[in-house]
Amino acid sequence: MQDIKRIQENPELFKQLVKDKNISLDIDSLLEYHEQRSTLQQQIESLRQERNLNVDAIKKVQGKPPSELITKGKEIKLQLSDLEEALKPVEEQYKKMLYMTPQTVSEDTPVGKDDSDNVEVRRWAPESGDGGNPKAFDFDFKDHIELGTSLNILDLDRGTKTAGFRGYYLKNEGALMHMGLMMHGMKLLQEKGFQMFVTPTIVKADALWGSGHFPFDEENIYTVESLKDSEDDDSNKEKKFLIGTSEPSLLNYHSDEVLDESQLPLKLAGFSQCYRSEIGSYGRDTRGIYRIHEFMKIEQVVICKNSEEEAEKFHNLMISYSEELLQSLKLPYRLLQICTGDMGAGKYKMYDIETWMPSRESYGETHSASNLLDWQTRRLNLRVQDAHGEKYYPYALNNTVVASPRILIAIWENYQNSDGSITVPEVLREYVGTDIINQ
Repeated sequence: MQDIKRIQENPELFKQLVKDKNISLDIDSLLEYHEQRSTLQQQIESLRQERNLNVDAIKKVQGKPPSELITKGKEIKLQLSDLEEALKPVEEQYKKMLYMTPQTVSEDTPVGKDDSDNVEVRRWAPESGDGGNPKAFDFDFKDHIELGTSLNILDLDRGTKTAGFRGYYLKNEGALMHMGLMMHGMKLLQEKGFQMFVTPTIVKADALWGSGHFPFDEENIYTVESLKDSEDDDSNKEKKFLIGTSEPSLLNYHSDEVLDESQLPLKLAGFSQCYRSEIGSYGRDTRGIYRIHEFMKIEQVVICKNSEEEAEKFHNLMISYSEELLQSLKLPYRLLQICTGDMGAGKYKMYDIETWMPSRESYGETHSASNLLDWQTRRLNLRVQDAHGEKYYPYALNNTVVASPRILIAIWENYQNSDGSITVPEVLREYVGTDIINQ
C-alpha cells in the first residue's frame, strides 16, 4: 500500500508501475475516489461542527428551545445520515484500490512481462562451486516418484485416497528427512541471531491484508469456517484462513504497534505447516510432490530502519543464508533476479533460488526472497519511533529458508545411486538415522 500523497504527486509513475507489474488498477479512478472521499468527509465534518453548535445553542436556552433550533437539528441529522451512507461505498472502494497500489521497484530490477524475462545472477554446484553446472549421471536415473515408491518413503496413491488430488504420505526415512530439514533450517537461523517462532497457521483476514496476500493471492488461500467454543459463544464467528507461509503471522506479531528504533532490526524465523489451494495451476506439475496443497516451511522476516541501503544489506544476507543451507546439502542451484511482471505488487526487489531437479531437466523454484520497503508495514500500521520522537514506517523483507517436501525432490534425485538407493546428505544423517536409504 502506498501513501496517497505520493500517488497524487507522481500519477504517471504509478500508471507505469501498474502496467509493468500487470496489476488491474486504474490510477485515475483511484484518485477520483480519493477526491470523492475527501469531499464527503469534509461535508460530514462541517455538518458535525454545525450540529455541535446547534446543540450548544439549545443548551443555552432557558426553558423550551425555539422551534427553529429543533427543526435545524433534525435537518442536520438527516443530512449527516445521508452523507455517511454515501461515504460507505466510496470508502470501501477507495480502500480496496489503495490496497492494490504497487510498490516502486529498484533501479536494477529487470522490466519484463513474465518469468521468461527473469535474469540469472549466478549458479553454484558442489563439484565446481560458483558458476558450476550439475553433474550428469552415468546411469539411467529415476525421478523422485519412482525413488520414493520403491524405497517405501513416499506414497502418493494412498495420499490421494485420503486427501484427494495432490495428497501424499511421507514415510519412514522420508518423514525423518522432511523433519530433519526443518530442524536444520531452524538451527541455521538461530545461529544467525533470529528469534525463533512456531506461528499460528489459522489467521484472521487482517493478517493477510497486512502482508499483502489479500487481495492478490486470495484465490489460493483456504477459508476456514470458525468453530465456536460453545453453543452460546458469539465471539468467534468471523471466517479464518489457512496461511501459505508464516510471513503473515510473523509480520502481524507487531501490527498496530510503535516500536523503539533501538529494537531494530527485528530478525524473525517462523516454522509452520502451510496450505495453498493452487487455483490456476491445474495441469502444471501435477505429478509427484512439486506442487501440492500442504507442506512445511521455515521463513525469514526482517524489519529494519527505513533505509534502502540497510534493506539491501539484509536482503543479500537473507539470500546468503538460503544459499548456505543449499550448499550444506550440496545441491546445485541458481539465483534469479525477478522481473517486474513476475514479482507481485508489493515487491521493490525480488530474487528466487531454483534448485536442480534431474527429472525436470531443469531447476525448480525452492526459495523466494523479497524486499518490500514500507509496503507491508503501512498496511499493518507498524511504526517505529526514532531518538527524536519522530515516527516512521520501517522496511520489511522476507525469504524462504527451506520448504519441504519440494526440496526432497532435489535431494532424492541428486543423491540417488545406480542401485536405486539414496545417499543421505551428511548434514541430515543425524535426523534420518542412516547414511543410505536402501530398498
